[in-house]
Amino acid sequence: MSSFSFCVVNLGCKVNRVEADGFERLLVERGGVPAVEGDANLIVVNTCTVTGEAEKKTRKAVRHALGANAQAAVVVTGCATEIDRATYEAMDERVTVVPKAEAALYLAEQFEADSLRRAKAMPLPLRSGGSTVLERKGHGPFPTDASLDSSRMDVSFGGAGAQGCEPPPLLDGRTRIGIKVQDGCDNACTYCIVHVARGRAVSRPADEVVAEAVALARAGVREIVLTGINLGSYDDDGRDLADLCRRLLDETADFHGPDEPPCRFRIGSVEPMDVSMEFVALLAEAEGRLCRHLHLPLQSGSSKVLREMARPYDAQEFRQLVDYLRAMVPEVALTTDIIVGFPGETDEDFKDTCELARHCDFSKIHVFPYSRREGTPAAARPDQVAPDVKAARAARLRALSDELAAADRAARAGATELALVETPDRATTESYLEVAPPEGAVIGSLVPLRLSTA
Repeated sequence: MSSFSFCVVNLGCKVNRVEADGFERLLVERGGVPAVEGDANLIVVNTCTVTGEAEKKTRKAVRHALGANAQAAVVVTGCATEIDRATYEAMDERVTVVPKAEAALYLAEQFEADSLRRAKAMPLPLRSGGSTVLERKGHGPFPTDASLDSSRMDVSFGGAGAQGCEPPPLLDGRTRIGIKVQDGCDNACTYCIVHVARGRAVSRPADEVVAEAVALARAGVREIVLTGINLGSYDDDGRDLADLCRRLLDETADFHGPDEPPCRFRIGSVEPMDVSMEFVALLAEAEGRLCRHLHLPLQSGSSKVLREMARPYDAQEFRQLVDYLRAMVPEVALTTDIIVGFPGETDEDFKDTCELARHCDFSKIHVFPYSRREGTPAAARPDQVAPDVKAARAARLRALSDELAAADRAARAGATELALVETPDRATTESYLEVAPPEGAVIGSLVPLRLSTA
């Protein structure tokens, strides 16, 4: 291809998705052209390592990139490389492993190197060969370098317009835009290795987050999702997530047309122990601008299993939080993550999980059969649950999820919610239901819709 082309392959969580969006925007902003793997000069694989299965998918994705294109440089970054860099470096001489915090600067350098190569008809180097980006020490997740214009987005945080500039074009028609405001985790759940890969919790300065949100709101983005590895731990000099949300609501309130609602904010995921009374109060008073939908990871409804997972709450505390949320914000929709088949989980433990899930009236349960991740305490336990038992429990919990989802939708029938129009055939309501938009509705707009059971 005549122009510099790239492909970003993303695996894993919503935070990874926001980071991958940032990589794409950086390259597009410099004139790069998105392409499929087979046509790209540069392939970026943003990896995941949360479970053993995720690790397998990551290795498969890198091998696929190498096989799909015999000429492209392949950059591998993300959580999996923080745990096992050598495995990916050994795959092929075309692979360069780059720490996530340095990926933005490295990609910019690769683009400039390709431009120089085209001018001199020289081949693009396969490895960095001691590039300054890899030698630089002390970089955190907020890279700042003279070669990256500070008036542009902070790509490591998936940003757009950190200094109030207009954001770059949105890619792939995405209408819901994420802002990464926090990284890392200070918890150490026994099934998880992300706290090792991502490091200690760190929060992005509120001024930067607000500037980016204002730029997006000015550009017409109607829904902004706040994301982080442990979002509820957000702390900018004593200002917590509730303080950040209140400021975001205030400073983006006026960027809309006379017949349009202002942009709204959605919380990507928040741990139950981090939901403060102040945050619940804001959720209740924001009239939907802070979406009355929370994703609260439960993981298990058994206090015994939660204790063995090293989760910092028990089943009763989770139940009390949900009861408080429903009392203060009756419209709230709750979704969750649950792991089935954690080592030592008994039939009684699983029954407790199902009973708590039913009490909480979740509108969706993301069901994860436990997957051993080497390097975690849970993987070393001798009391692993048999695969057929895990599969049976996962099937039962998914059936319960479908039942609860249908009940939640039926309970909302007749209510009116603002829905974000994402395609001509799909819109997403405040409560995170997928609905059909009105015919002719503008993609990216918020439109009021009366809900039905369909």
